[in-house]
Amino acid sequence: MVLFALFILSLNFLTHHGRARAVPMVVGKSFSAAEKILDKEGFDIIIQDSLYVDSLPPLTVIKQVPESDAVVKVNRTVYLTLNRSLAPMIDMPNLVGYSFRNAEMNLANAGLKLADTIYKSDFAKNSVLDQLYNGEHITPGTKIRMGSGITLVLGTGVGETQFAVPNLVGWTYGEAKAKLEGYGLNILVVQADASITDSVNAYIYRQDPPRFDEEGKPLRIRTGQLISVWLSAEKPSATSDSTTNNLLPQ
Repeated sequence: MVLFALFILSLNFLTHHGRARAVPMVVGKSFSAAEKILDKEGFDIIIQDSLYVDSLPPLTVIKQVPESDAVVKVNRTVYLTLNRSLAPMIDMPNLVGYSFRNAEMNLANAGLKLADTIYKSDFAKNSVLDQLYNGEHITPGTKIRMGSGITLVLGTGVGETQFAVPNLVGWTYGEAKAKLEGYGLNILVVQADASITDSVNAYIYRQDPPRFDEEGKPLRIRTGQLISVWLSAEKPSATSDSTTNNLLPQ
C-alpha cells in the first residue's frame, strides 16, 4: 500500500502534470538556431525529413510538428523537416519538339530553371530545337542537379531573306552543314548508305529541293527552311551544274 501510494503521488512528477509550454516558432531558422531555442525551452528534437528548396539556405527548418504556439507538455519531442544542403540528382526531361511555353512548364515541374534562350533559323517557330547545359547538348535521362539552369534553342520561323537553292551534290555533309547554317538554312539527312562510318565526310548524292524546277527555272529558299539530303560513302560523278554553285549567293 505504501509503494502504491508513492507511485500515485509520483505520477504528477513523472508526467509533468500541469507543466506545459507553447512550442516556439523555428520555421525559417537554421538548424543550429532552432536546436538552441528548443533545447532552452525543454523540448527534444528529431529530424523527421529533408526536402530541397533552392530559394532557402541549406539546413533551414522548413516544417515543424507540433506547429508554433501549440501548447504541449515540456520534454515533448518536436519533429523538424530541413532543407537539404545539396540538391538531389534528377533525370533531364526531353524538351525537344515542345513549344516554348510547354518546355517552361516541364522545366518547372522537374525542378529545373530556364537559364537562357537562343534563337536559330528554323521553320518551327518557338519550338525547342535543342536543350543545353553549360553550353553543351544534354541528352534526356542524364542525371543533373535539381535547380540547374537549362538553355533552350528555339526556332525563329521562316524568314523573309531568300536564296537560290544551292547545288549540294558532291559536297561532304560536314561542308554543306557548315555552309548552310551560316546562312540560316537547315540540312536534314533522309537516308545514308549502310557502308558509311563517318557521316561528316560522307558525300551528298541527292537533295530536295533541287536547284532547278521541272522547267529549268532556279528555285529559291528562305532562311529557316530545310534542305533534305541523301548520303553516300563514294563521291558522285560531277553534274553539269555541280561546279557552278559552290557558294550560296549573298
